[in-house]
Amino acid sequence: MSTAAERYLQAAKRESTTRRYQQALAHYEVGWGGFLPASSDSIVRYLAENAELSISTLRGHLAALARWHQNHGFADPTKAPQVRDVLRGIQALHPRQVRQADPLQLQELEQCVTALQREEASPDLSVRLRAGRDRALLLLGFWRGFRSDDLCRLRIETNRLLPGEGLSLFLSSSKTDREHQGRTVSVPALKRLCPVQAYEDWLALSQLQAGPVFCSIDRWGHLAPTALHPYSVSRVLRRALTRGGVAGERYSGHSLRRGFATWATRNQWSPKDLMEYVGWRDVHTAMRYVDANEPFGDWRRAGTSESK
Repeated sequence: MSTAAERYLQAAKRESTTRRYQQALAHYEVGWGGFLPASSDSIVRYLAENAELSISTLRGHLAALARWHQNHGFADPTKAPQVRDVLRGIQALHPRQVRQADPLQLQELEQCVTALQREEASPDLSVRLRAGRDRALLLLGFWRGFRSDDLCRLRIETNRLLPGEGLSLFLSSSKTDREHQGRTVSVPALKRLCPVQAYEDWLALSQLQAGPVFCSIDRWGHLAPTALHPYSVSRVLRRALTRGGVAGERYSGHSLRRGFATWATRNQWSPKDLMEYVGWRDVHTAMRYVDANEPFGDWRRAGTSESK
């Protein structure tokens, strides 16, 4: 196979998926002591002896094992009926509550942004840069309902800024973009907590003209040439919130996406509008991100409703 063909085949594979599959295969072979190619009986034993793992983790491991067998020309043992049945049995006997990130509420976002704006007046360059980056990251992530990897894929040269009006952002790929077609999304300028102004301020402060929008910053104020890793977004978010007086440990990168979905629902966005804006393909996925606003009306205690 030519070098060019290998390069394109590699490009078709998502880096995060490849990494997860490698980890899953290592868990089966090294952690559990299994052999490849595997039989359906060994897959059943593997599942039974690792029933303490979440169902989503076990499904991911099965997907990795299935891919390995397909790539190497072997029959897929994960398709056997007994494999499917034992997975159902594990789910029935070991039900688990789905853990989700807390949605970032608008009041907490505003409190954090106010603190970051104070930090942007610091005489310390590294403090100013970190505060400017974090403000832009939080506001863009919230108002566009971005995933962590979406934020990390943004590049300055493919974006278009219209100061005071809006921002056009190009996403080269995303979790739901299996064909790698990319999509362009718009961000409106807002009267407060404006993501467009935060983006403009960050570019002016950092003097960045090309490359990743969001990168790491060392203690001396040096900007890394590479983008933040998606796993780093949760840490950046928590630290920014903590500096703003918010309990940052409650949140992860998904808190921005859930926060926006909850805000939009409480502000009468229709499910269709929300799905189109954020990029969800099915309503069940969208509803997992939304905290319902129960209509208890006058029966609700004062101070427990979310401000708009």
